Amino acid sequence: MPCGEDWLSHPLGIVQGFFAQNGLNPDWEKKVIEYFKEKLKENNAPKWVPSLNEVPLHYLKPNSFVKFRCMIQDMFDPEFYMGVYETVNQNTKTRVLHFGKYRDIAECGPQQELDLNSPRSTTLERQTFYCVPVPGESTWVKEAYVNANQARVSPSTSYTPSRHKRSYEDDEDMDLQPNKQKDQHPGARQAGSVSGFQWCGEPKRLETEASTGQQLNSLNLSSPFDLNFPLPGEKGPACLVKVYEDWDCFKVNDVLELYGVLSVDPVLSILNNDERDASALLDPMECTDTAEEQRVHSPPASLVPRIHVILAQKLQHINPLLPACLNKEESRTFVSSFMSELSPVRAELLGFLTHALLGDSLAAEYLILHLISTVYTRRDVLPLGKFTVNLSGCPRNSTFTEHLYRIIQHLVPASFRLQMTIENMNHLKFIPHKDYAANRLVSGLLQLPDNTSLVIDETLLEQGQLDTPGVHNVTALSNLITWQKVDYDFSYHQMEFPCNINVLITSEGRSLLPADCQVHLQPQLIPPNMEEHMSSLLTAVLPSVLNKFRVYLTLLRFLDYSISDEVTKAVEDDFVEMRKNDPQSITADDLHQLLVVARFLSLSAGQTTLSRERWLRAKQLESSRRNRLQQQKCVNGNEL
Repeated sequence: MPCGEDWLSHPLGIVQGFFAQNGLNPDWEKKVIEYFKEKLKENNAPKWVPSLNEVPLHYLKPNSFVKFRCMIQDMFDPEFYMGVYETVNQNTKTRVLHFGKYRDIAECGPQQELDLNSPRSTTLERQTFYCVPVPGESTWVKEAYVNANQARVSPSTSYTPSRHKRSYEDDEDMDLQPNKQKDQHPGARQAGSVSGFQWCGEPKRLETEASTGQQLNSLNLSSPFDLNFPLPGEKGPACLVKVYEDWDCFKVNDVLELYGVLSVDPVLSILNNDERDASALLDPMECTDTAEEQRVHSPPASLVPRIHVILAQKLQHINPLLPACLNKEESRTFVSSFMSELSPVRAELLGFLTHALLGDSLAAEYLILHLISTVYTRRDVLPLGKFTVNLSGCPRNSTFTEHLYRIIQHLVPASFRLQMTIENMNHLKFIPHKDYAANRLVSGLLQLPDNTSLVIDETLLEQGQLDTPGVHNVTALSNLITWQKVDYDFSYHQMEFPCNINVLITSEGRSLLPADCQVHLQPQLIPPNMEEHMSSLLTAVLPSVLNKFRVYLTLLRFLDYSISDEVTKAVEDDFVEMRKNDPQSITADDLHQLLVVARFLSLSAGQTTLSRERWLRAKQLESSRRNRLQQQKCVNGNEL
């Protein structure tokens, strides 16, 4: 059986070894999974696996072992494939069994023919996900993953496409224009398709410029292929991910780390084009797939590569500075070590954010609570733990909100700034919708993974008229904030997709959107040059300190929290007393708000239970916030 580096460069050889040993016994599939699991447990092994997030596609060898960090944007219908198939040598009549798992093309050697009527052939089912890079992933996250990866990749000498190699800068230029068709790997093989099965007759590649030109022509793309990224300006490859086990465990918008076999066979493009041509000749009543559906579900493999998944893991978070799974035993040492130095980290972060908020320490306190907030459970339809903050009093016609977002980008793993202009509200697509002609889910701005920070900049809103799509978009934002859900549009009905998105609204006055908490900004200083002030703030902080801030804000979201019976009784008594003193303004909603603030205030200090001290501190913060709003209301003479 192959050994050494073969599991990285020739994973199908490993699979072939297990298949040959076990034949039709299904245990061979479990042994393959166990083999790769054990390999990845070896010292730093995951760092040696090339990642599609970091390595240009043409630097990766076809059928090599790769990984991909991604979000499930859509789930296609399950597809059938040849789990086991048999070939016959035309000369010697020798029969050989092959496995079809982890492959797109059923390959036959010279003089071999596929026997589709063999009683030993089996047809199995696999699921296909359409996956995109994590929307809004921060630059520092990408850079940290790149720096950690030790995979050695270069344009392969054993597989040399007849094309000019591009630099990383050239690849980024192409990524900026995803609608441009990238070069195809050349080499048209003698291929065909019978009863939905694809096979290849002659494995030799024809490395000629002529074949490349013919193949590009054969693709005959009528329109540029839309990679269907939820957010504008996103880079990176989209992938068709073939899943063989436990696909019911995953759902749309889950963030995954995948390990599997890369398939970029150019034959796929030719076969899919042949299928499109053939379907055009069929009776429309007999052809179930439309041309548009075939185009979307079978794009060129060089533009949308395939990954045949051997191992898949749902990620708790995408922060590369923390262990991937915080619940495991080996992560406890890291967590306990960081928690021991939490107090100075919080103090430094509070000072950092106070400077970013122009000297306002109260707003900085609430921003910390907001950034570590998370929906920890749902009671009926009510999401508990959400903490949407409306930061009002932001300078209008200033770059303050833009630079504040830049600061947040440097702290959280994934974020997006929505500029709330009349034009954007009327023309941008917020809600994903089902395209029945192409049988796919067309993404929208609000198709975001959990734990994304969404900053809505309302300071850019001018007077104007919202049309019908604009009203729908505002309603979608309100539903996201209030219920932490997005209603995807399936034409004939809407489908609820729960989410866990941190929403921060920056505005001049009180926001038009609902918020759990309004904090009015009181700048203690107005820098003459806002850009210089914010840039110097980022320059002054040490990279090691910035990394501690990033760990702090991610880790605290996953801590457990509880309130003892004794403290619960004390809080109830205190609330009754508050109602007696001010029965008009103190309501049950105020108690809920106080408990939420107390929860995240405790967690921000590394305390997993509510203490009397933290309860009093929460009351003090809320009192200061309310007094500030009241003062501003008196100054302006209107409601904030």
